[in-house]
Amino acid sequence: MRIAQIAPLAEAVPPKFYGGTERVVSYLTEELVALGHEVTLFASGDSVTSAELDAVWPQALRLDTTIRDWSAPLALLLERVRQRADEFDVLHFHLDYWPASLFARHNIPFVTTLHGRLDLPELRPVYAALPPMNIVSISEAQRRPLKEAHYVGTVLHGLPAELLTPQAATPSYLAFLGRICPEKRPDRAIRIARAAGIPLKIAAKIDRVDAEYFETVIKPMIADGGVELVGEINEQQKPAFLSGARALLMPIDWPEPFGLVMIEAMACGTPVIAYNHGSVPEIIDDGVTGFIVEDEMSAVAAVRRLPTIPRAGVRAMFEERFTARRMAEDYLSIYRSVSASRRPRLRLVK
Repeated sequence: MRIAQIAPLAEAVPPKFYGGTERVVSYLTEELVALGHEVTLFASGDSVTSAELDAVWPQALRLDTTIRDWSAPLALLLERVRQRADEFDVLHFHLDYWPASLFARHNIPFVTTLHGRLDLPELRPVYAALPPMNIVSISEAQRRPLKEAHYVGTVLHGLPAELLTPQAATPSYLAFLGRICPEKRPDRAIRIARAAGIPLKIAAKIDRVDAEYFETVIKPMIADGGVELVGEINEQQKPAFLSGARALLMPIDWPEPFGLVMIEAMACGTPVIAYNHGSVPEIIDDGVTGFIVEDEMSAVAAVRRLPTIPRAGVRAMFEERFTARRMAEDYLSIYRSVSASRRPRLRLVK
């Protein structure tokens, strides 16, 4: 198939550090190319891909200090895709609701994957007013606040099978990976680790919007000892970081649409202890790849049960459920269905 992948411009594809959506777009794009499809990636110019790159903006917007209006490059991106739309069998957007007005009113096969939370009150009137789109959810849990949208499938994220692998290490600490913000609850992770009597390592990004939360809540907790702030890490650093952990702590306090860090840990054979919110029950097999918990007390109890989970079994479950190859094949099935439904059919005439 001739496939267009349309990524956000905020980060490069793949991102240099943190950036879940752009990372997934990269994994999917590379796997589609490996399967023999003709793929064009619309993204920032500092992206790296084996597909054809249509560089809509010279670099990721987060790194471009000259940009004050992020909507301008986005408008350019949508127009560039519209101009080239006839070259493709299907367009795959990763831009939330932005493609609807321009593309849903034309006979252009496209799907859009929603990567974020859908429980924000301002989203319902937007989706109600827009023409129907072919929407792909990244978990069944993600759909709950917006059940009436036109979903054509759910595709769980996947990673390249050999991207993150178990490393030789003696697990000796608990890990927190991702972003320091109130909904991710690193404060809970610190309390759980202290109650379990195990050191905690935090490898996380601190966004400007969360700087005050870090300074007033998390930094004083770190100062009390037993916690190491590693900082933001890249993919090359993740295997050693995760392999050295007894478990990944994910004590979230929001309806997580997917949670890529869970399958990153599983790829390294590391069990996950996660709160029962959002997509967690769809990703973690309780007692097999980790434990699903309800509060800090049950999380501490789960830490003590970690020896019952074989790390080889965690890796095996990753290979069965969460590879990029499986993700790409799931999307290809949706692409074929969408493109076939838009293609004009032959009919007999007198």
